[in-house]
Amino acid sequence: MQETWPLPGAPVAGYVWSAERPRGAVLLTHGFGEYAGRYVERYHGLIPQLVGAGFSVYSYDHRGHGTSRGRRGVVNLSELLTDHFAAREALRSLPVPLYAFGHSMGGLITAAGAARDPRGLSGVILSSPALLIGAGEPPLLRRLAPLLARVAPGLPVTDLGTGGLSRLAHEVSAYEADEQIYHGKVPALTASSMLGLSDALWAEYSDWHLPTLVFHGDRDTVTDPQGSQRFFELIPAGDKTLRLFEGGYHELLNDEGREEVRALILDWLGERTPRRHAG
Repeated sequence: MQETWPLPGAPVAGYVWSAERPRGAVLLTHGFGEYAGRYVERYHGLIPQLVGAGFSVYSYDHRGHGTSRGRRGVVNLSELLTDHFAAREALRSLPVPLYAFGHSMGGLITAAGAARDPRGLSGVILSSPALLIGAGEPPLLRRLAPLLARVAPGLPVTDLGTGGLSRLAHEVSAYEADEQIYHGKVPALTASSMLGLSDALWAEYSDWHLPTLVFHGDRDTVTDPQGSQRFFELIPAGDKTLRLFEGGYHELLNDEGREEVRALILDWLGERTPRRHAG
């Protein structure tokens, strides 16, 4: 059952889905354009399965997303990272292990939070993370991005499209029909701040020691799977797993073979989290 979860100091709408006897907790950070509720049964179905496995799930809609305030889709990643840390702080006193899960842009935010302050986390799961931004863009355009973000933060600059989300036509149609999703192009401020954060983090991953699961579709055209490969090879964590799904598109939880993806997540968490016993 979904309940509200107030985050002190963060202007966002927060939610919690509580397990009956929690063995662990997951802080779920959604991607660009979407919202936390997509991960309930109506779409990915991930949250009910996590709750059923004994993991309480905490999440929130980013600024400018879902039911949170802000101009639709126009966000500064530094502010979203501040909200992420506020959520982490609010969960610091939990009596069970806490894992951070991030998808796409949420994966970039989750990776930044874990790299800069891993305290309180028992592990990280990154789903099609946006770790490598603008690799194919001309150098001049990359240098001009911050200026464009300052003078025209809401200017639509990048069309991600919907064809690369899933190989399942009905899932793409459901995405396109969802009125809570932001369907416009990526605004200049959002794109520039994602680029800046992505670039800065490559020098910070060398101290990463958290248990980590990364999965990505090798035909993802929304976020670059080479970023996941590079991240995996760079981090020195002793417990790290990378799964590249052959033929997989961006939303692996809504794609062909999604049962395998859900099982991967649940098995990985279960193997690292002891069950709690009565008494």
